[in-house]
Amino acid sequence: MAATQTRHFSNRSTPTSLADTVADTIRQQLILGELRAGQHLSEAALSQQLDISRNTLREVFRILIKEGLLRHEPNRGVAVVVPSIADIIDIYRVRRLIECQALEKAWPLHPAHKRMREAVQAAHQAREAKDWKTVGSANMAFHAAIVALSDSERLSAMYEDIAAELRLAFGLLDDPEYLHAPYVDHNARLLQMFMEGQTVAAARELETYLVQSERMVLAVYARQIS
Repeated sequence: MAATQTRHFSNRSTPTSLADTVADTIRQQLILGELRAGQHLSEAALSQQLDISRNTLREVFRILIKEGLLRHEPNRGVAVVVPSIADIIDIYRVRRLIECQALEKAWPLHPAHKRMREAVQAAHQAREAKDWKTVGSANMAFHAAIVALSDSERLSAMYEDIAAELRLAFGLLDDPEYLHAPYVDHNARLLQMFMEGQTVAAARELETYLVQSERMVLAVYARQIS
């Protein structure tokens, strides 16, 4: 994963240790769809790939297990979590609480609007190339930028964990075009409304958007896991 991508998606304060830095790298890999739900992580391969000791990697695993992004399986090692339907419902509940308030209360020229615009542009370009994985990543970046409108490092850090879980759920679905394509134009419309100062209307539209997204993900997810 490129360093520019990590900076783009991460909203956390500067890591205080090597383990924190590596945990953020893996967290971004989850958000970008580079790791899949249920995937087992080889301690030997990952420590070599990240150029860290196994002791440091074990500390990284402890951080991400505590956050609910990884799990330890007896006799099998560490694997990426598989979100449940209950997890998805809870994720969308939290998203509506955080994102809609952030969008409604923000100043339309808040610096985070530049990140929203960049994400919309990236999504349009990726859609033209039919690169649906990148469309999904641009969508995650757009919503992270909405949360950044709140000027709360705690909310942004919380959202980062939620985004990682959500991307894992997305990765279990077989049709990324069906999942991501409708929201390219939705995001562009939200950005336009926000920039025009229609923040209350934009927040209402975002809530409807998130309800529709939740229903679609749950419907496809239920079929997939059955």
